[in-house]
Amino acid sequence: MSYVEDIAAYLPQSEAEAAEKEIILDYIRRYPDTILLRENRAAHMTASGFILSADGKWVLMAHHNIYRVWAWTGGHADGEGDLLKVALKEAEEETGARGIRPLSAAIASVEILPVWGHVKRGEYVPSHLHLNVSYLLTADREGPLKPREGENTAVDWLPVEGLLEKTNEWQMDPIYTKLLERGRKLLG
Repeated sequence: MSYVEDIAAYLPQSEAEAAEKEIILDYIRRYPDTILLRENRAAHMTASGFILSADGKWVLMAHHNIYRVWAWTGGHADGEGDLLKVALKEAEEETGARGIRPLSAAIASVEILPVWGHVKRGEYVPSHLHLNVSYLLTADREGPLKPREGENTAVDWLPVEGLLEKTNEWQMDPIYTKLLERGRKLLG
């Protein structure tokens, strides 16, 4: 199945997800040639991974340089239509963790994430939208972690209890909360 079919088949679990799913599909229809590329400066596809420990008590997060917050992993599709592959690649690159794997190959959530203008690698990136597909991932807590130079300054397993106090990004609270609930259901 293509990423478009995957998103179309996703069953939203809230009114907000239903609305954002429709907007994402509309952008895909309008910009089929550039929606997977960041050259589409208004909006483009991204994929994120919310990484839980096997016991569901810890979340693997990176302290990102641009926004200076603890956050999930993820990145641009950059032409890749397999968004789960993008989420897994970004999770490994941003954390250095090995053995990251999906809790499910199914999309866990869809969301539109506004990105404010910022400087990256010495160049200004104008404000735009990330049309994001999220996946629930897991990894073993043992093993070394390594920040991705230039992108984040730290990587760590944060306890689920008090997670939102650590992430300190109010606009992400509902997303992290729903992914945590959905991940814990999958873990049993």
